[in-house]
Amino acid sequence: MKALKRSLLALAIAGTFAAGAAQAQISDNMIKIGVLTDMSSLYTDLAGAGSVAAARMAVEDSGIEKRGYKVEIISADHQNKPDVGSALARQWYDVDKVDVIVDVPNSGVALAVNQITRDKGKAFLASGPASSDLTGKACSPNTVHWTYDTWMLANGTGGAIVKSGGDSWFFITADYAFGLALERDTEAVVLKNGGKVLGKVRAPINTQDFSSFLLQAQASKAKIIGLANAGGDTTNSIKQAAEFGIVKGGQNLAGLLVFLTDVHSLGLATAQGLIITNTFYWDTNDQTRAFAKRFAALDKGIYPTMVHAGVYASLLHYFKAVEALKSDDGTKVIAKMKEMPTDDPLFGKGSIRVDGRKIHPAYLVEVKKPSESKYPWDYYKVRATIPADQAFRPLADGGCFLVK
Repeated sequence: MKALKRSLLALAIAGTFAAGAAQAQISDNMIKIGVLTDMSSLYTDLAGAGSVAAARMAVEDSGIEKRGYKVEIISADHQNKPDVGSALARQWYDVDKVDVIVDVPNSGVALAVNQITRDKGKAFLASGPASSDLTGKACSPNTVHWTYDTWMLANGTGGAIVKSGGDSWFFITADYAFGLALERDTEAVVLKNGGKVLGKVRAPINTQDFSSFLLQAQASKAKIIGLANAGGDTTNSIKQAAEFGIVKGGQNLAGLLVFLTDVHSLGLATAQGLIITNTFYWDTNDQTRAFAKRFAALDKGIYPTMVHAGVYASLLHYFKAVEALKSDDGTKVIAKMKEMPTDDPLFGKGSIRVDGRKIHPAYLVEVKKPSESKYPWDYYKVRATIPADQAFRPLADGGCFLVK
């Protein structure tokens, strides 16, 4: 009996040492996640509280806490202001000991957070922002750009529309980093395919009245009015275009970044026929449907957008890298994430390139007519799958200093 007790005690002590070793390089014995998002403005439904819910689901589904790691999630509203986002990022890294910032649905804020993260040696998992500069001229060894970007949107939606005859464009562009990058990347696709740009106008973020911009677009006689905006700006411009009879007058709208929540807000009667490029749709398979059902219960009945999916999937991969290294050192974890192949229930198998670009397929989808929708949030039909090796900008073309 005494020998048995000694053996059990030895095992218990060994287990304690093993648990301690597993967390020996975890700063403050805690993996701390900061969800920096839009909680109160035009991106709140497509990200917002849903991104916090997705992060919590990732912690639970990873099982990392059951293996002895402590995880804490905090969140804040960046108000779509780079100075506010920058101040929050510095506070989190320096005072609150946050290890990784996720989401950030605003490219201006994201580019600022990207630089601060690099300076502090932390980790940034960008699911919300779109600017392809995050893996181009502003690339960082501390950032993974997970979900989508402006190059993908331009070459998916823009390319498909130009090839189907939409060869003259007028842009209504959100006047900040995201909109300018999306306009730039889409204009390049239009011109490359023999089209022309007849004009462009810049609208402040969170514009309520698009009438003057829409009248300029209408007067241009362009076949396609390209909406280089997102969230509430996109839904407002589409609704007001309907009031002006723009589509009935023979011009077409190209929503260059339209989310599932935007379609829900517009309603199928207004949104039907829109062509959208996406990297995640909740109704793709049994795994995505199961995720969506759980998610909706946590986020006011809202079904997950690709931003929510990106928060979840990027954190699952982040946790795998942390456990493989037994460290939450940001620079080392991002390097490990690039080294390891990705595999999760929402995006499937993929990889992360040296420039930080996460690679997976994209989907060209069309918004269904009301008569085609069979159940709540049944909004898309897939027109084409863009293979992973074609969905994003070629590695050599981005100008990232990490690409040798």
